[in-house]
Amino acid sequence: MPTSPTHEHSRPETNFALALRDALRRRGLPLERVCGRLHAQGINVSVATLSRWQRGRSQPERSRSLQAVDALEPILGLEPGTLRSLLGPHRPRGRALFQDPAATRCVYGDKSDLEQALGEAFDAFNTDTQLLVAHETMTLDEHRSTREIAVTSVLRAVRDGARQLTVVHFLDELPADGVDIVVRNGEMTGSHVVPDLRSVMADISFGRPLARNETAVVDYTLRIGRTPTPTPSHAHERRIRHPLRTYLLHVRFHPSALPTRCHYFYRARLGDEPRQRHRVELDASHTAHLLPAKCPPGVYGLEWEWD
Repeated sequence: MPTSPTHEHSRPETNFALALRDALRRRGLPLERVCGRLHAQGINVSVATLSRWQRGRSQPERSRSLQAVDALEPILGLEPGTLRSLLGPHRPRGRALFQDPAATRCVYGDKSDLEQALGEAFDAFNTDTQLLVAHETMTLDEHRSTREIAVTSVLRAVRDGARQLTVVHFLDELPADGVDIVVRNGEMTGSHVVPDLRSVMADISFGRPLARNETAVVDYTLRIGRTPTPTPSHAHERRIRHPLRTYLLHVRFHPSALPTRCHYFYRARLGDEPRQRHRVELDASHTAHLLPAKCPPGVYGLEWEWD
């Protein structure tokens, strides 16, 4: 159905929605009282509009809506610009979700390892695609070190002409005999290592330009070489900038090197304390996995302890 001309268009949940909802919860203010305070300043915003904003059903874009966002920040005890900075530039109507650096910084923070690794390319990091599904399988060896990370990604082009996916992995260590990237779906067009950040990056082409809303599957494996003194792995995490339909992380432990305990964790931003942390039991095949029911932006992972 087309959207009504009196309402801003609907889109998946955004970082703005999460920040607004968290601020409302912390202040303990019902939406009716917030609207009353806005009305006292001559800003007329309905309870229904605020509800849509905090649920990610719409996003403020018009000048009067942006004025309301600026007025909301002191009401909710936020620094000026906190909410406005999460909106990014005006976006075209429709289903496409256009990526922007602000969404990435909301999860990664400023001057993150990703921004350092990408340099000037950070602002254009995978701006042509939206990640829908991610499946990662991590394999550890008898020395408790990571040997393989297999990744399957399903993406949608958010505009015509999307050509490739850039992947970045941060490792526990860079092995002496290197990292081999094997691409099964897609074609690797370039890769390089940033030793100071222990990171490996690769550009994987879709093989042809995609039309807007067309989907593609990218499937690859990092095979990590050995070192004379292996570094034990203690965790694996995924930074998610926009809501996913599905995220599955599957960790395989070697039968002779099993952790004493394993936990799932979620945090809204790198460096934050986990909002959720739950015990995960290994199965009969010595594996642990996480499969969140919902995947809003944030950092998802498994961590484990050795004897």
